[in-house]
Amino acid sequence: MSRFLWGSNKRYNDFSGHFRRKFNGRVQKISIDAGFSCPNRDGLKGTGGCSYCNNRTFSPEYCNLEKSVTSQLKEGIDFFSGKYKTMKYLAYFQSYSNTYAPLENLKALYEEALSHPEVVGLVIATRPDCVDAEILDYLQTLAEDYYVMVEFGVESHKNESLDRMNRGHHFEESVWALTETARRNIHNCAHLILGLPGETEADWLDQANVISQLPVENLKLHQLQIHKGTRMYQEYLQREADFNMFTVDEYLDLTVKYLELLNPGIIVERFVSEAPDALLVAPRWGLKNFEFTARLEKLLEKRDTWQGRLFR
Repeated sequence: MSRFLWGSNKRYNDFSGHFRRKFNGRVQKISIDAGFSCPNRDGLKGTGGCSYCNNRTFSPEYCNLEKSVTSQLKEGIDFFSGKYKTMKYLAYFQSYSNTYAPLENLKALYEEALSHPEVVGLVIATRPDCVDAEILDYLQTLAEDYYVMVEFGVESHKNESLDRMNRGHHFEESVWALTETARRNIHNCAHLILGLPGETEADWLDQANVISQLPVENLKLHQLQIHKGTRMYQEYLQREADFNMFTVDEYLDLTVKYLELLNPGIIVERFVSEAPDALLVAPRWGLKNFEFTARLEKLLEKRDTWQGRLFR
């Protein structure tokens, strides 16, 4: 019998376990670059993008604008099917803002992905200000037959921080987008960065409380990273004192405190971000995601604590 309400003995509501139970087996996301842009790059809201953003840090080699959605899916599925014979796949529209196009264009791309016989759903990464009622109504119809998750770059609950990183939207748009997807029974995910300049531990723990009151289903936490080729990298070179980069132990401690406050119903997909070594400036931990997670699980056990222990 599981000790925790999410149905396992892990001390947090983990995404991989949730997915295995939901799909009765392994599920793999296949990243797709469908050539989207971003209103923060094309001039609609700004130019240059968010100060921390370099899309090359998370785009697999098989993602290529010269390849069709079908071609990218085939390459990704061929790669993973060699490791696991029984696997279900989600088409992950990952690079830039993947709802930032006319609805007819979105329909063509999403439905091309769903036409692949081994694809059981979509994960769509976007900005909270790049969805509207019409797009969400369409996704609601897809969600009747497929797994559909919209992953929103929320990044911070503090508007001052969003302004500083040139996000081009405020937290109120994130609240609206998360609420409207949940209302339509579309799965959602909030992506948040811990360690932004100008923020404090009190802010990050307050964020856990704020997010816990919203209809957030899945959560991605990332430590702040400085990547080459970004505006934040230039800020870091000029004012390094503004950036209090976490050590591994500091971030482990913060993550435990954050989890204690977090609504136990929220599924946690990730705690840390990885980036190609050639692009990463700081912090340089030399840890893989699974290695950090293993340390976190040991620390939760050592402190005899768990996600939601202090949730109000």
